Amino acid sequence: MPLIPEEPQIHESAQGPRATPASGRTAPTPRPVPGPRPAAPSRPGRPGPLRPTPPAQRTPREAAKPGPSGPTAPAASATPQIQLIPASAEGALDAAEEAVDLLLDSGRAPGEVLVITTGEPHPWAAHELSFGEDSYWAQHDAGDDVFYADAAVADRAASRPVVVVAVNGGSEAAAAAALALAHTRAGSLLIVCGDPQRINSVLGAGV
Repeated sequence: MPLIPEEPQIHESAQGPRATPASGRTAPTPRPVPGPRPAAPSRPGRPGPLRPTPPAQRTPREAAKPGPSGPTAPAASATPQIQLIPASAEGALDAAEEAVDLLLDSGRAPGEVLVITTGEPHPWAAHELSFGEDSYWAQHDAGDDVFYADAAVADRAASRPVVVVAVNGGSEAAAAAALALAHTRAGSLLIVCGDPQRINSVLGAGV
C-alpha cells in the first residue's frame, strides 16, 4: 500500500506583553530584547553534519517525534508486510531514500528504520565508518536515528519495526542473503527497492 505522509499542522501564536503605565507615573524604559541564542556547536572532531547529504542533494528530514531509546525487537510470531518499489540498480538507493522520507513524514521515528544496501554502501555509512567501527555501531545501539548498514555487516544490526532494502548491486547470493536477513529483522514492514525481476528471481517467488 502506498505510504501517504500526513502534513502536521503547527499553529503558533505570539503575544507581546502589554505595558500600560499607571496614571501620573513614568512608563519604565523597555528592556532590550535579547538576540537569538547561538546554535549548538557540531560534534567535535567530525567535519560537517553527522548525516551527509545524499548524492541527490536531498536534506534528511527530522521527525517530530523522538526516537525510542533503543532498537525494538518484533514479536516472534510477527510477519512483516512486504512492499516492493521498482527501481534500477542505479536508482535503488535513491528509491530507498524516498521511502525513508515518506516514513518519517508519516510519523515514523528515525530510530524505527533500518536501511540495508546490497551494493555500494550508503554515504552516511561510509562517512561514519571512517571514524571507526566502535563509533559507527554506538550510533546503532543508541537507536536515535535511521541506521544504514551494508549487507555484509547487517547481521549485527538489531530488529527494527521497518527495514528498507536497496538492491543496488552485489551478487545474487548477497542479495538473497540480505533479503532473508531483512525479513527476520523487520517487525511490521519490509520495503524492497530494486528490479522486480531480479528480486523475484532471488526470492524464488513474487513478493
